[in-house]
Amino acid sequence: MTLHKTLPLALLLVFASCTSSGPSETPGVEPTPQATATQKVENVSDFWKNATVYFLLTDRFNNGNSANDNSFDRKQDGAVLRSFEGGDLKGITQKINEGYFTDLGVDAIWMTPVIEQIKSHTDEGTGKTYAYHGYWGRDWTTLDPNFGTEAEFAEMMEAAHQKGIRILLDVVINHIGPVTPVDEVWPKNWIRTGPPCNYKGYTSTVDCTLVENLPDILTGSNEDVELPKFLTDKWQAEGRLEAETKSLDDFFARTGYPRAPRFYFIKWFRDWVRKYGVDGFRIDTAKHTEAEIWAELKKECAEAFEEWKKENPDKKVDDESFYMMGEVYGFGMGSRAYDYGDRKVDFFDNGFESLINFSFKGDANSDYETLFSKYNEALNGGQLDGISVLNYISSHDDGGPFDKERKRTFEAGTKLMLCPGGVQVYYGDETARSLIIEGTNGDATLRSFMNWKDLENEDTQKLLAHWQKLGTFRQANQAVGAGVHEQLQAKPYVFKRTLGDKNKVLVGLDMESGVKSIPCFDVFPDGTKLRDYYSGQEVAVEGGKVEIDSEFGIVLLGE
Repeated sequence: MTLHKTLPLALLLVFASCTSSGPSETPGVEPTPQATATQKVENVSDFWKNATVYFLLTDRFNNGNSANDNSFDRKQDGAVLRSFEGGDLKGITQKINEGYFTDLGVDAIWMTPVIEQIKSHTDEGTGKTYAYHGYWGRDWTTLDPNFGTEAEFAEMMEAAHQKGIRILLDVVINHIGPVTPVDEVWPKNWIRTGPPCNYKGYTSTVDCTLVENLPDILTGSNEDVELPKFLTDKWQAEGRLEAETKSLDDFFARTGYPRAPRFYFIKWFRDWVRKYGVDGFRIDTAKHTEAEIWAELKKECAEAFEEWKKENPDKKVDDESFYMMGEVYGFGMGSRAYDYGDRKVDFFDNGFESLINFSFKGDANSDYETLFSKYNEALNGGQLDGISVLNYISSHDDGGPFDKERKRTFEAGTKLMLCPGGVQVYYGDETARSLIIEGTNGDATLRSFMNWKDLENEDTQKLLAHWQKLGTFRQANQAVGAGVHEQLQAKPYVFKRTLGDKNKVLVGLDMESGVKSIPCFDVFPDGTKLRDYYSGQEVAVEGGKVEIDSEFGIVLLGE
């Protein structure tokens, strides 16, 4: 979620008239009924319960093509860290091909939105700001040229899938981009410009605008609307108006949906899945939108994903279904339903396999066993049984992360990567990228360019190696995130994780350097050949124990 204050509300009173479309519907498919009110998720796959998701700002990760750095004549004149800085799809592809994500044990890459953004800048109270973050959409049917071309997007998708890595797009259907002197205003039957949200209940959280100049899409409306004229004019100039219009006509004819605002957006996001095989979505500002829209989106995109896989059996990663995780700000390790105060909503009944866990950054201050047992109880038989959460220590808009000064980086990695539940690694967690940048205002301080040059330093190399070992251990053993946790020994700390009969691991933390004798309890019988994923040693269980001779205080044992 990105909150912004921009131009005065008075500028929002000028509205244009309208008509819309996206990257292309498959004709000839029988109509299906309108999406049901719920898409209940009961049992998330072990893969997604254990998944490591790498979250990056597209503009801040790696610049693979400097020729697109100033599209739409954008300048480098924003406030500190508030201009586009050059990161793009080609840069992500380069790191995929280099094996950077593979070495970290990454299962999926979540990138900030790549759709076309407002062309100009605005001032949100923190200085001149461009839409480098991707949350100020203008045209949902095409890529922003600062991020790359559709050919480069296709190249990235194929490169990721070849490495067994999934791609998750960041989805915004709550709001459009702010009004600027250059960018067109959406018609008033598409958006609302007030009242501002005050979070005193469901209505004042959903039927409202996040901030003054961030027009809210009328996602609750079922009234037919025509496409905004600025979009049809734009598509006409680009030579794709006829194709986009026909694609929309086919979609609405097939589904029977009303031509209401939300169904245009659902169609446009569906197209990215159908055309490129996008594996899932991260949903922005989910609690600020009627939960039913996410069930409708999930239905369409899950169907599109299956269609794509049938046509591209050699390009799919596996047979996992379409995945959705959501940002429900404030959701934590309590009840699975979010409490608005006057209404509770279960987002897992509306298409979500996982929600971002805002509790972890505080919980990580606990000792290992307190942390791990709490999450085990919630996820295995507790309130969150059968579903999943995504734990994180830092993110793009959380001003109070765990270890903001990056003084506990090894501990942060150990706790995050070994905790039950899914994992969100924010770019630079693994390299101690600074979260405090002099001269910045607001969340820009969390969004510096990836600190690649620091990898020349020995200390950064050691830290990255730590995260890589934990990540590859986790990826090779689904029991780490999806299994049942049990402490076996308090000091030195030893625990096991078991995932039915499928997988089990034994972990030792805070151990002595040198030779370590680790009892295997009932986890592995004598003769079992094991690998220590931290030291790289291979050993066999003898006399109910294994011996590891390493300089490290961590042992990660799996078959």
